[in-house]
Amino acid sequence: MADTGLKIGDPAPDFTLPGVITKPEVARIEIKLSDYRDRKNVVIAFHPFAFTAN
Repeated sequence: MADTGLKIGDPAPDFTLPGVITKPEVARIEIKLSDYRDRKNVVIAFHPFAFTAN
């Protein structure tokens, strides 16, 4: 595991992740942590291969 220099309790560095919204219609979006900083609690969940057809 790479050493990030972060310690427990340190604020996370800003990052951008691809996302999908489904209402009112399906759309791909970019989500930036800085858009939510100091306004909302953020939980990141990763589901590899979730919702994919076999």
